[in-house]
Amino acid sequence: MTKTIIIGANHSGIAAANTILDNDPNHEVVMIDRNDCISYLGTGSALWIGRQIDSYDNLFYTSGADFEKKGAKVYLKTEVNHIDFESKKVTCFSHERGQFDESYDQLIIGTGSKPIALNVPGNELANIHYLKTFQEAKLIDQLLDQEDVKTVAVIGAGYIGIEIAEAAKLRNKKVLLFDVGKRSVPSYFDEWLTTDMDKALKDNGVELHFNEEVKSIQGVNNKVEGITTNQGTYQVDVVINAIGFMPNTSLAKNQLETYRNGAYLVDSYQRTSEPDVYAIGDCGTVFSNALNKQTYIALATNAVRTGIVAGLNAVGIKTKSNGVQGSNGISIFGLNMVSTGVSVESALKNNMVVDYTDFEDLQKPDFMEKNDLVKIRIVFEKNSRRVVGAQLSSYEDMSSVIHMFSLAIEKQVTIDELKLLDIFFLPHFNQPYNYITMASLGAN
Repeated sequence: MTKTIIIGANHSGIAAANTILDNDPNHEVVMIDRNDCISYLGTGSALWIGRQIDSYDNLFYTSGADFEKKGAKVYLKTEVNHIDFESKKVTCFSHERGQFDESYDQLIIGTGSKPIALNVPGNELANIHYLKTFQEAKLIDQLLDQEDVKTVAVIGAGYIGIEIAEAAKLRNKKVLLFDVGKRSVPSYFDEWLTTDMDKALKDNGVELHFNEEVKSIQGVNNKVEGITTNQGTYQVDVVINAIGFMPNTSLAKNQLETYRNGAYLVDSYQRTSEPDVYAIGDCGTVFSNALNKQTYIALATNAVRTGIVAGLNAVGIKTKSNGVQGSNGISIFGLNMVSTGVSVESALKNNMVVDYTDFEDLQKPDFMEKNDLVKIRIVFEKNSRRVVGAQLSSYEDMSSVIHMFSLAIEKQVTIDELKLLDIFFLPHFNQPYNYITMASLGAN
């Protein structure tokens, strides 16, 4: 009987475990996680904190007990301290069992990512929090219940930052959003679209402090009372650090080949540089079909897919990853934004020579009562003309469109092939001159 140990039992580890157990019931699976719970949908934290959903109960979609019923051995609240790749053995510690070893035939590492620490004076004060785990979300939720917490500073205007900024505002707090950059969500969107998000945040009362670098945090009696940037000092009661994440690879970064940011470097089968060892989720690289190379994209959807690929290969079903596009979306104060592939800005950073085409129009014919504008940008490579990215923004729900562009990038469809694509029309959904068609026809 083959034995596979999975270190890390959140989205990627869960996907790997389910795949192994569903395809080979005789396979021995051991799941190890340092937390006391698994499967927490962290993307729902801001919805719960902002009271857009009633409770956190349904943010957990499975449990350790569910996997034990399927035949897995599950160790929660257990830390893996060392991996002996030569002897194929992991050394673990838990307060319940003390130190113990587990041997393996195959190892799947899914240790995820960890928040980037705010390296400024005062970063050790109470009331400075990240938003990553269930426990951290509970602490922030409890703080926002306190009447003396009136002003919240959010550092970082990426996805997590603007989501928790919205949530705190919905809890009737004054919210200050800081970022060293000049706009929100720059990783996935160009400025033409993020202008909409910045306006939505500002119109709903979020105080924007872009082009500001946090220099220090002040406090009294170990509690935050102020934040100082290169442009001023502000009175705040809580600081939420959302400046970003890095791969959590301290366990084996000195033994396995790594990417430039420290993520484990894997091949298309999720295999690391060590035989019989896979890396999945946020701790490993992915192959970008837009860039045509390995890169790092920390998304839950990528975690699930990489877990499935590793799980299939672990049971002998040779499976190669399709690669990813980094498809993603966000909805803040009713504004929906989705993207896939690369933006113009990120393409330039990767030395790609690209062009783009923009179009803006109503989602539906103007005689339809419920309607709004849609912005679309399609990014394509100049020489090959293959589509390498797409971005959309609207108060209408146009999110499903991004799936088509994701497939287009994977299959290396050109912008010219999109021009006369067969797209249906019905006034309830779209216009006869669809914005996808019109944007494509406008490409030089």
